[in-house]
Amino acid sequence: MLRLTLRNLLARKVRLVMSGLSIILGVAFLSGVLVFSNGLSATFDGIIHGSTPDGVVRAADTASFDGGVSGQTARALTPDDVTRLAGLPQVARADGDVAGFGMSLLASDGTLVGGTGAPTLAFNHTDGPNMDGERALLLTSGRWPGGPGEIVLDEAAAKAGDYRVGDQVKLLAPFGTLERTATLVGTAEFNGGGTAGATLLVFTTEEAQQLFLGGKDVYNQISLTAADGVSQEQLVAAARKVLPDGFEAVTGDKVAEESQDAVGSFLGIISTFLLVFAIIAVIVGGFIIVNTFTILVAQRTRELALLRALGAGRGQVTRSVLLEALVLAVVATTLGIGLGLVLARGLAALFRSIGLDIASAALDLTPRAVVTSYVVGIGVTMAAAYLPARRGAKVAPVAAMRADAVPERGSLRRRTLVGAVLLVIGGGFAVAGVVGAPGSDAAWIGVGAVIWILTVAAISPVVGKPVLALCRSLFGAVFGTTGRLAGENALRDPRRTGATASALMIGLALVSTIGVLAASLNASVDDVVDEQFTADLLVQNSNFLPFSTSIGDDVAKVPGVEVVSRQQWTAAHVASGPGEGDTVSVAGNDAAYAEIYHQDVVSGVASPTGAEAVLFRSVAKELGVKVGDPLDLGFQGGTTLQLKVAGIVESSDTTSEVSIPLDQLVAAGVLRQDSTLSVLIEPGADKAKVRDAVDAAAASAPIVGVFDKQGFADQIRDQVNQLLYIIYGLLALAIVIAVIGIVNTLGLSVIERTREIGLLRAVGMSRAKLRRMITLESVAIAVLGAVLGMVLGLLIGILLQRSLSDDLSSLGLPLGQLLAFLVVAIVVGVLAAVVPAVRAGRLDVLEAIASE
Repeated sequence: MLRLTLRNLLARKVRLVMSGLSIILGVAFLSGVLVFSNGLSATFDGIIHGSTPDGVVRAADTASFDGGVSGQTARALTPDDVTRLAGLPQVARADGDVAGFGMSLLASDGTLVGGTGAPTLAFNHTDGPNMDGERALLLTSGRWPGGPGEIVLDEAAAKAGDYRVGDQVKLLAPFGTLERTATLVGTAEFNGGGTAGATLLVFTTEEAQQLFLGGKDVYNQISLTAADGVSQEQLVAAARKVLPDGFEAVTGDKVAEESQDAVGSFLGIISTFLLVFAIIAVIVGGFIIVNTFTILVAQRTRELALLRALGAGRGQVTRSVLLEALVLAVVATTLGIGLGLVLARGLAALFRSIGLDIASAALDLTPRAVVTSYVVGIGVTMAAAYLPARRGAKVAPVAAMRADAVPERGSLRRRTLVGAVLLVIGGGFAVAGVVGAPGSDAAWIGVGAVIWILTVAAISPVVGKPVLALCRSLFGAVFGTTGRLAGENALRDPRRTGATASALMIGLALVSTIGVLAASLNASVDDVVDEQFTADLLVQNSNFLPFSTSIGDDVAKVPGVEVVSRQQWTAAHVASGPGEGDTVSVAGNDAAYAEIYHQDVVSGVASPTGAEAVLFRSVAKELGVKVGDPLDLGFQGGTTLQLKVAGIVESSDTTSEVSIPLDQLVAAGVLRQDSTLSVLIEPGADKAKVRDAVDAAAASAPIVGVFDKQGFADQIRDQVNQLLYIIYGLLALAIVIAVIGIVNTLGLSVIERTREIGLLRAVGMSRAKLRRMITLESVAIAVLGAVLGMVLGLLIGILLQRSLSDDLSSLGLPLGQLLAFLVVAIVVGVLAAVVPAVRAGRLDVLEAIASE
């Protein structure tokens, strides 16, 4: 039996290669994602560990790896603090660090370098070591900055900006005067592997203090190096005894852990996002394997029955088919793992193009990736081949004596009844999500959606018959007898047709669902902007980070500008009360905010004054506060604002969860920057001319954009569409695997119907008509998958929109995209039929008639 199995494999190489492709592609995506995810983590772990000292003294409540989102505290450490810490016996050295966010690098032609991917990191140069006793930064060319007006960049930034050592580098500062220049004296990178796409700007200590600390001789934090034999815990314990109020000492391990946690949440989203599509590809490949082995077993009915007649047991027949699947799975998975390594590098190149650089050395196969790929590839293939193998083993020995032997097929009635029950169960989960069951509404609907998709795939031979019958009628009306035969061929074995279409159905169901959500998001954005965007112009950073207040000063001087409202966004934590420890987003609004925006007041007032705050109703309910209650908020640097709740309003996209007067942020020690400028134009002024003048005022800062209502909506829509195209690109792999399934099914079908095709040719069917018949049969399969997928996708998308109505307030249906999907399905059907149709047309008529 072993020799016979191996001989059968060699005899059916072409048939199994097509099945193997689906495994190869699915495993390649899976292993590629695992390798890429490991590379992401290794790159950032190397940078974080290679740039973190033994201990850090910093302002209290300062988040590691914050990226400037929570603003920058005005609290600072003095040279006396550095001297006092350096004098401790547990401290080998103490270095004052100056760092700031919001600095931007301009290329030699004035365009922005970076700014849309990894952040721009600006800091002073010291030669302090990291936890391993090595330098935190490595010089790759030139020298370190040694005087005023000198700068060191990372190599990638210097190349992107078209700068060489000795050139004058153009900069935009986050505070004070916007435009700056500095002389490039060298290039560097983190000691741990590159920069992961971040832009590095390294200055002298004096220059960094001028840029970020108003020229004062102070520091943001102090890096501590432990003396020989002193642990990090002993180092920090000693430092805490001499710290000024409002500062804390933490170990390097804690700083690294905080950074890894902050980065890990972001990297985890990317990895999970990609892994979902890898799992989809593997599942779609599983459908192809089931269908392929079902057809192969059906074609070998007489062979398997003859083996049974010669004494082979059912177990031996089952094991022979499973052995074929095992060999196929091992070979295909091995090839898939190799292809996955190439795919991982392709993903790294894609992310590098959007500013996230992964170290090439980190993109290597890991034992986890190899083991997981083999387990999934072999497991899915064996599971998919099991039922066809058992079915083949049930062939009665007497069937070997029948020329028309076919495996017995059970009735579809039981499958239909079970499917109906499962559809109802899936509907129950979906209804629970819509009505608001405990937990995540989207998760309830997601469970129901998975049940629906898998159930419809299983009962597609039943629910797909009306679609196939319609195709038969349309094909017959357009193409005559040839079209009618194609429709009959698709209906002849609805199990096979449905199983083949199911792979395409899964891909298009997901594509359609995403399309509905994207269309709903765009519609919601349009409605929100139309309703809430009452400013004439909005000035905002493309990555939503704060910028220098000098931009607002220039905009306010533009003739025709009546009002400029400034906002600064940050984050704080609730310092006391029921929600103690909860983090909330905070907007500092100036008095002009109320002149432009009008909020729906639930109670109290909409505009806070003095030590007051206005909260969204949802946040007030979560914190258990009402108008008149105290609200204590803690900010970076350990400052706590004691506020009173002056009003509760409905949620709005024009401000944050908590709104306070802008001067209260200054009182909290947050350095003043602007996050958004809202502009009203004077009545009667030429809006086009004023817009041009505002554009000119902001032209020196390519980090910000000037938007009117339509432009702001278009900007958000473009971002949504970019993500949508990435998702469509990833789902395209599932579509490719589905196409392989159609090609495989049609190819095996041509082999199975060799005699029938010969008879059709003998009675006068031309090669062209034969090819047309095969092509139309393929189109029918593709249309079936498209129709089932789009109907499911529409239903799931609408339900998800309803469950997310707080964020997706308007329903959008991508009818144009759905029509495009149907056209794509037809094209897929035509392309998938090319090879089988050509092969069928080349069959010799007499040999085909004589075949069995």
